[in-house]
Amino acid sequence: MSRLQKFLSAAATLAFAVLSAMTACAHNPPLTQTTVEIFDRIEGRVLPTYWHEGRRYVVGKPGSEYSIRVRNGSTGRVLAVMSVDGVNVITGDTASSRQSGYVLSPYETSEIAGWRTSMSRTAAFYFTSLPDSYAARTGRPDNVGVIGVAVFAERGRPIAFGEPRRKELARGGAGTGQAPPPRAPAPGAANEAAAASRDRAAKLGTGYGRSESSYVTYTAFERASDTPTETIAIYYDSYQNLLAQGVPVAPAPIARYRPNPFPESGHFVPAP
Repeated sequence: MSRLQKFLSAAATLAFAVLSAMTACAHNPPLTQTTVEIFDRIEGRVLPTYWHEGRRYVVGKPGSEYSIRVRNGSTGRVLAVMSVDGVNVITGDTASSRQSGYVLSPYETSEIAGWRTSMSRTAAFYFTSLPDSYAARTGRPDNVGVIGVAVFAERGRPIAFGEPRRKELARGGAGTGQAPPPRAPAPGAANEAAAASRDRAAKLGTGYGRSESSYVTYTAFERASDTPTETIAIYYDSYQNLLAQGVPVAPAPIARYRPNPFPESGHFVPAP
């Protein structure tokens, strides 16, 4: 198969400035040219990253929509092939680094907020129970709980002066469609799946949420190598589950027994 393929990039309206994530580290994280952060769209913040036994983790909150924020820190274009719960976010196929991805220009930051359903729409990512996750509802629950980004450098190409800058989608060799909506399982299959996942019912996955506008275009992209230059994995689960796994997550906030609606006592303007 030729390395010259067509790929996809996030629309300009989805690009945001990079925010620094709070990071609790047991050691120094590896240096990468590509930055990946998980942005909680409900709380409006980048989720803190916690390192444990060589892996990075974030705490997901059930019901919260999130996006994958990716920044290309290199001087050339890159292809970012993304997966959520072992599923390609563009095609809905079981993920492989050889599949479709998003093309980012030098130093570009893009925000991927959902499963791509067309060239103009996505279905929002949101944290949910494992049985409700897109992967589980399509019969693939084994890799629920991880977000992956495989980054490919571009093979050198002639400079085209005056070439318009645009965001593009990369079409891979396998699975070039869009992620289909999950189908309801047959009653027998539903019962069987429920029994198989009973002990993992509290585990978090990513759901197939509301439809949103998200425009992309195709572009040509030739990979410099069949092997990614970087592969970034971010694992996620509930606070309780990560704590039980030994991940050094920050303490949960302690609620007051009786919240005070006006915690500050009144006073007059003090002298300067």
